Amino acid sequence: MQRLHSLFPEVTPAQWSLLERMAALHREWNARINLVSRKDIDNLEWHHYAPCVAAVKFLRLMNGATVLDVGTGGGFPGLILAALYPHARFTLVDSVGKKITVVADIAQRLGLRNVEARNVRVETLRREYDFVTGRAVASLPAFIQLIRDRVRAGQKSSPGNGVIYWKGGSLADEETALGIAPSRVLSLAETLPDGENYFHEKYIVHYRQQDLARAKPPVEEE
Repeated sequence: MQRLHSLFPEVTPAQWSLLERMAALHREWNARINLVSRKDIDNLEWHHYAPCVAAVKFLRLMNGATVLDVGTGGGFPGLILAALYPHARFTLVDSVGKKITVVADIAQRLGLRNVEARNVRVETLRREYDFVTGRAVASLPAFIQLIRDRVRAGQKSSPGNGVIYWKGGSLADEETALGIAPSRVLSLAETLPDGENYFHEKYIVHYRQQDLARAKPPVEEE
C-alpha cells in the first residue's frame, strides 16, 4: 500500500490505515474463497485497490450521497470507496451469496457503518441512487441497460449523478456501441504509471444520468 501514498495525497493517513486492514482481511478470506485470482493475490493492492482508489482524482460526493455498487464481488470498488467517502452511503449487491458474506464480514470488522451488503440481483431493486458503480461486470451497453432506471437525477455531487464504471478496452469502440459519450474519463495508465503497462487501455468513465436514456441496448449475438 505504501507504493500508493505518493500517488494519492488526497487520502488521509487514517484512510490508508483502514485500507491496509481491509487488504489483510481480503487476503484472509481469499485463502478460503476465490475473490481474486490466487496468482494475482500478491498484487492485490496495485491491481485491485489502486484502480478503485483512483476515483478520488475526480469524484466528490456530497454528504449523504447514495451509491449502488453492482456485481461487487469481493467489494471492488464498493468497499474501497466506502472507506474513502465515509460521509456517503453504499449499497453493495451481488447475486453470489458467499461473496456478499465476505463483504458484510469485512465491513463489520472494519466498522464501516456506511455499507449495506445485499445478496440480490439488481433487477429486483426498486430504489434510486445518486450513483451506480461497477467494475468489469459486463459490457457497458449491457450494464447501462440493466441499471439506468436505478439512477436518480441530481447535480449536488461532482460530477453529477450517473454511472461510474471501471472498464478495459477501446473507448472508441464502446462509445460507438453505446451511442453516448462519457462526461469524464480517467486513464488508469496515466494515473498509475508502472513499467508493466498493466493499466494500458483501462479507464474509469462517468456517464451522466440525463444521458442514460439515450444509451443503445447491447447487440444480441446470433
